[in-house]
Amino acid sequence: DQIKPNQTGSFIIIILLRNTEKHWEYRSFSCYIIEFSNFFSSSAVRSTLQKQQSLPVRPIIPLVARISDQNASGAPPMTVREKSRLDKFRQLLASPNTDLEELRKHSWSGIPREVRPITWRLLSGYLPANKERRELVLKRKRDEYFGFIEQYYHSRTDEHYKDTYRQIHIDIPRTNPLIPLFQQPAVQEVFERILFIWAIRHPASGYVQGINDLVTPFFVVFLSEFVTEDVENFEVAALPLDTQRNIEADSFWCMSKLLDGIQDNYTFAQPGIQNKVKALEELVSRIDEDIHNHFKRYEVEYLQFAFRWMNNLLMRELPLRCTIRLWDTYQAEAEGFSHFHLYVCAAFLIEWRKEILSMIDFQGLLMLLQNLPTIHWGNEEVGLLLAEAYRLKYMFADAPSHYKR
Repeated sequence: DQIKPNQTGSFIIIILLRNTEKHWEYRSFSCYIIEFSNFFSSSAVRSTLQKQQSLPVRPIIPLVARISDQNASGAPPMTVREKSRLDKFRQLLASPNTDLEELRKHSWSGIPREVRPITWRLLSGYLPANKERRELVLKRKRDEYFGFIEQYYHSRTDEHYKDTYRQIHIDIPRTNPLIPLFQQPAVQEVFERILFIWAIRHPASGYVQGINDLVTPFFVVFLSEFVTEDVENFEVAALPLDTQRNIEADSFWCMSKLLDGIQDNYTFAQPGIQNKVKALEELVSRIDEDIHNHFKRYEVEYLQFAFRWMNNLLMRELPLRCTIRLWDTYQAEAEGFSHFHLYVCAAFLIEWRKEILSMIDFQGLLMLLQNLPTIHWGNEEVGLLLAEAYRLKYMFADAPSHYKR
């Protein structure tokens, strides 16, 4: 840990490393900027605040919203085109053997709320394409999960696992703290069980901060199957116990499928994240040399902001409704949560090009990058972000001479 005063009389505390069993390793960290005497006198801070205040005034929409697909600007209940898309999804899903490639193709540009739960189960590989087998598979997998609970959950107080459980117990209340749904004791207990069982079944990584965030989109989507009002204020304990159990088990298995593809993000020293941050730096240096040189000039390291982008899959940067829409595409895209996510992060960084280049000191840049104003984002903004990410992938993924120095 390093503490040093800067020229404005404030202090910058950067938490980078922690010593674990005599090995230095990067863990999930944030760069905390703590201002004391002259917080509001800093021109960089004032500039950041003014920019956020000068953004166009847009209608406030719920953080989750039962209409998770709604554009930030508001949208009619269902257009003719949206009804046609929903019908196409229903047709695919009703087929005796769902064509998963066709389902991915239609899901890339967003999945209608009404069919998102079943579509996510299929795209994640949790459910089989064969319609007749689905009920049997669901019952078997749900029973298997609660078998794990009976077999392992009591061991959370054992000496070997108590530190893991303690960290999970600390992190759960911090997961989406502004959304009432996730502050309910019943929901927090669900998350604790899911994360503990996953951790002890994956000893190579165990539980790492950041994994707790990855449960939330699945939980919200599977909950929305049974809720007609706004999800964010729904009292989960009011649901039948069997329904609660099914939501929990499905969330566990789908999160497990996701993590199977990015587990090196969470093993010792988190090499997957280290490599992705380096790849992002290399990519941005090719896409936008001005931004890259701007970071170098003011000594901003990509690890200081992009570690969180990779560790939490941008969930701390976007409203939950946007994450859900983003994951529609990630599940439709080959290696969406790993390879394609890199290009989404690059597109996300370039989105703030003007604001980044206007910041002329380290402090202002880091404050901006760690507090990007996306609270009013909806489907429209996410759609544009994904289109730009696809363009970058098309240009650079298959052109190593463009991608590497």
